[in-house]
Formats: sequence, C-alpha cells, structure tokens
Amino acid sequence: MIMVVLSAMIVNANGQKHLKKLMNAEFAISQFYVDSVSEDKLVEDAIKGMLEQLDPHSSYSTAEETKELEEPLEGEFSGIGIQFNMQQDTLYVIQTIAGGPAEKVGMVAGDRIVQVEDSVIAGVKMRNTQIMKMLRGKKGTKVNVQVKRRGVAGLIPFRITRDDIPLYSIDAAYMADGHTGYVKVSRFGKKTDEEFNDAISDLKKQGMKQLIIDLTNNGGGYLQTSVELANNFLERGNGIVYTQGINSSRYEANANGRGKMIDSDFKVVVMVDQYSASASEILAGALQDWDRAVIVGRRTFGKGLVQRPFRFEDGSMMRLTVARYYTPSGRCIQKPYTAGDREGYEKDIYNRFLDGELANADSIHLPDSLKYNTLKSGRVIYGGGGIMPDVFVPLDTTDFSDYYRDIVARGTINQYVVDYVDKHRDEIKSKYNTVQDFDGRFTVDSLMLSDLRGRAEKDSIKFDIKQFNRSKGLIEDVVKALIARDVYSDTGAYNMVINHRDPIFREALKVINDDKRYQYLLSSSQGK
Repeated sequence: MIMVVLSAMIVNANGQKHLKKLMNAEFAISQFYVDSVSEDKLVEDAIKGMLEQLDPHSSYSTAEETKELEEPLEGEFSGIGIQFNMQQDTLYVIQTIAGGPAEKVGMVAGDRIVQVEDSVIAGVKMRNTQIMKMLRGKKGTKVNVQVKRRGVAGLIPFRITRDDIPLYSIDAAYMADGHTGYVKVSRFGKKTDEEFNDAISDLKKQGMKQLIIDLTNNGGGYLQTSVELANNFLERGNGIVYTQGINSSRYEANANGRGKMIDSDFKVVVMVDQYSASASEILAGALQDWDRAVIVGRRTFGKGLVQRPFRFEDGSMMRLTVARYYTPSGRCIQKPYTAGDREGYEKDIYNRFLDGELANADSIHLPDSLKYNTLKSGRVIYGGGGIMPDVFVPLDTTDFSDYYRDIVARGTINQYVVDYVDKHRDEIKSKYNTVQDFDGRFTVDSLMLSDLRGRAEKDSIKFDIKQFNRSKGLIEDVVKALIARDVYSDTGAYNMVINHRDPIFREALKVINDDKRYQYLLSSSQGK
C-alpha cells in the first residue's frame, strides 16, 4: 500500500529521529494527558496540522469524507435514482432518473417521500445528507418508502431495489442557433469524455458547425479527462499539459492526432470565469496556447498544483501536492500563495472583486515577465496564475439585489417553483411539447410574481419595490428556467432558458459568429 511506502520514505530519508519524535509525542499524550483522548483523533489532527503549513491544496480526509469527495468524479453511486428538493421539511421528487429503480416501480415526479423504512422524514428537519444516506446503499439491497401523491388518498408504499445510478458531468448540450452547438461541462469525471463525445455526435446530427464549451463554475476533476477532451481539438504531437516538481519527474501529455475536431475551420470558443479551476484551466490553456480556441470570460481561478493521493488502511486519505501544472507554452497555472495562509488564499476571489478585476479588464496589471507567446501565431498571452481570457467579460451585477439574494438563499424561489410545477405539470406539458416551445412561448406573469412575493413574506423576507423592480427580469428568467428543468426532467433545460441572460454566453455567441473577429483574436496581429 502507498501508506507503507510513505513510511519507508520517511525513515530512509531522515533516519528515525523525526519519526521517533512524532511517535513519542503521541505516546506521551495518550498515556499521561490529564483527560482521556482519542488516539485516532490525535493522529488525524497531527496530519492536518502538518498539511496546513504547506500549500492551500494539500489536505486530509476521513474515510467517509474520502468516499463523498470521490463519488461525483467516479460517475455513479448506488441508490434509488431520484432528484429531490426539500419542501417544507418534506422530500419532494423533482424527477426520477430514466430507467432507474424508482421509475421502474412507478414513482413519479411530484411524489413526496414521507417515510423511509421505519423512520418518518417529513416534518423533522433532517439534513439532505442524512436523507441521502438512508436512500443510498449497496447495489441489490432493498429499501421501503412511503409516498404521498397529489390526488391519491393515503400513502403509497414502494419497495425499491437499489442499483447503480449514473452521475453526469455534461449539464447541457443543445443548439444555441442553427449552426452553433453549446456544451456545458460541470466537472471532469471518469466518464466525461464519453459523455462529451456523445453530446458532440448528437449536436452534429442537428447541424452543428461550430462549438461553445462552457467551463464556467467548473472546479476541475481528473487530469486525464481534461487531456482526453483537449485531444479532440489538437493535432498529433501538440502538447496539452506537463507537470513537474522538485521530487517528481516531468510528465507530459500530448495529443494523439485522433481527435474528431482537429480541423481549424471548426471554430471553438471556451467560456471561463473566476471559478473555472484545475482541469478546466488545463483544457482552456492548451487550446489557447495552440491558437485553437478563443477564450471568453474572466481570469480563471489559478489552481495549478498536482495532488497525489496517499491512502491509509482505514480508508482515509492524504492528498499531497507533488508538482505544478504548466500549459504547453510554459505558463504555470497556479496563482501565488503564502504557505500556511489558507485564509488569505481563500479570500483571493473576493479581493479580485474589491480590486475591480471582475468588473474592469484595465484593473489587471501584469508585468512583462509574465508574457508568453502562443505556439502557432505567436500572439501574446499571460501567465502568473489562471488563464487570462482573449475576450474579457465583466461581472454584471446590475440586476442583483438583496431581495433577490434572500429569496434564493432561503430557498423561497425553489419552493415556489416546486409548488407551481406540482399544480401545473400536466397543463404545461400538454401546452408546450418541447423545452424549445416552452422557452419561446411561456411567460412568468404578474400573478406568479405576486404569489412568489407572498411566499417570500411568509419566509420573513421584507418586500422592497425598488429592489424587486431591479431584479424583476432576473427573477422571471430564473423561475422560468427552474420550471423548465423540473417539468421536462432535463438539467440542460435550465441553461437553455437562462443563458440569454449570461453576458459571457452572449459574448461567446457573438465571437463565434463573427468570422473576422474570431480569426483576428487568434492572430499575431492582435495586440495586448
């Protein structure tokens, strides 16, 4: 096991002096401390204490935390196959996963699960994580639930056999116009490349000639997955990323030439923002370095440290930084940090806001020492932490208000949509056959807004006419997008409805549909 190898490395490198000191300290505390202590906790706290003095991304996780961290990237878990919301302390089924265990036994969207086995979960204010633990379990095991369904007297009992449930990393894939495909990648998991290729194949059948890849709010994931996605667009031998550290030999990943969208006539625009990190930055950086895509948005997060997992026998894990990521041109993705100052590191995005970087490109001042050149046209790009976009899009807060913040943060807007869909699901489906039809013809009317305001008042959110009017358009669009997602059981429906409001998306669509501007942005004549 890696744990054993790690111990051997400590002894061989430094003798037994440092290891003995740690062991003696733990022994003295456990044997002579005035109160009883947990030796397991002592060891865990010691590991955490050491890691806290290093970089911001080295970390320790317990066995349970490790499982929860890895699950979204593994691509599946075992459960009953539902997406749910908590509505007034009751689990409300937003949708059942197609072909999943819940759908097979007849559970439908709108059902309310009030009991799991002998435990009543309605009205007891249980956390989502507690409920998920009750519903999830090993494949093949069974769980009994009691369901309340609108229009049906009493409770409906279901006995559901748990099965593997897929977790998708492609949140949306649709045609943004007659020839532009749009794909939203939310994470880089084990199956992301397969999902991405399926989405591309489907979009090509719909007439896609060019592509927008949305990496906004994508915190990353597996390095290899970002390499696989980049390989779709780069020529054989083109570098994608390399990693290097003092104690880690250089690792290089290069394109194999078998990508399906290598042709430079196939235009690509990548959307990024300040929350695009790690694997997202590897993909965006590689495509930018090879002049293969125009990057639109704001400077990315700047997470360019490579963590190697060291697993312990009890299932816990230490993720230790062993190297840094570099783009093909030699840019280090990692932003500067002070060892041991995690609080300062975590405030970086907030500081960007205070410094005006998120609102104005002119507030970003980079020295000539951070200049690099792309590998085809030789145009100037910058390193120094994160990926600098080719087209800057400022953060738009014009329609944001405290009132909007409160109805989102307290779950008011989600609960309103749950109620509305519960009452009007069949009516909406019969009137609007597709998401596109719904998007084109459905409007959030004044009565709906009035009902939402009433629910907000019940949630002790004071109505403010100025703030409401400021955010009215945003509120209408979010309500409409949430309704579309819930009615059509399609997470991509949300993006389809709401994207017209996203300034990064709007700019990406402008760039990709303007041939001259697109080519200019990728040429050596483009100044900085």
